[in-house]
Amino acid sequence: MAKFPDPPDVNVLRDIAPVTVRLPTGTTLTRIYFSAGAYPTEWNAFRHFGPTASRFDHHLPGPQGEADGRVQSRGVLYAATGEHAFPTCLAEVFQTGRTIDRAARGPVLVYFRTTGPLELLDLTGTFATRIGASMAINSGPRPRARRWARALYEAYPSVHGIRYPSSMHGNAPALALFERAASALPDDPSLLRALGDARLVRVVRATAASIGYRWR
Repeated sequence: MAKFPDPPDVNVLRDIAPVTVRLPTGTTLTRIYFSAGAYPTEWNAFRHFGPTASRFDHHLPGPQGEADGRVQSRGVLYAATGEHAFPTCLAEVFQTGRTIDRAARGPVLVYFRTTGPLELLDLTGTFATRIGASMAINSGPRPRARRWARALYEAYPSVHGIRYPSSMHGNAPALALFERAASALPDDPSLLRALGDARLVRVVRATAASIGYRWR
């Protein structure tokens, strides 16, 4: 099994030169967000409540530990980029029940183009090993990955987030953007479409078949 310990002291990480990937201005990002339900949100909203069960939440834990999520200044927005960004979002967002539900909680697909460059820590290659973790940071225990996210956020204050390989969709590029990236988001999206829209059925059906999810 790949080595995946807890992160070292932040000062140790600061002595390791970061390996980053730069997304230029105008890069198209894709995400699925929920517009209804108990915790509705907006297409460009960073989630300031946390940490939750998501892998790279960098929120500080509350007095009772990680289960004690709370609203704070740290925020995160998960997205994807590249040729297969929409299927990657489907695989990531609906991984818990492995059912793509196009109605519950009002899921919406959004595409938007960045208005500024984004500098992201690159966890798709050997940098994960160099900092003392391994590629297991992308698929191993999530509480430990969140501790790494906090340490990386504090060690590299100039980065806007993390690029990581999606363990749910063939290592396609996925992103966890920190609140530092907010200024690079546009005022308006390029496309907003309810996941229940008939025009998306073909991609939803094909994605579900390729990764073994159900859909409805």
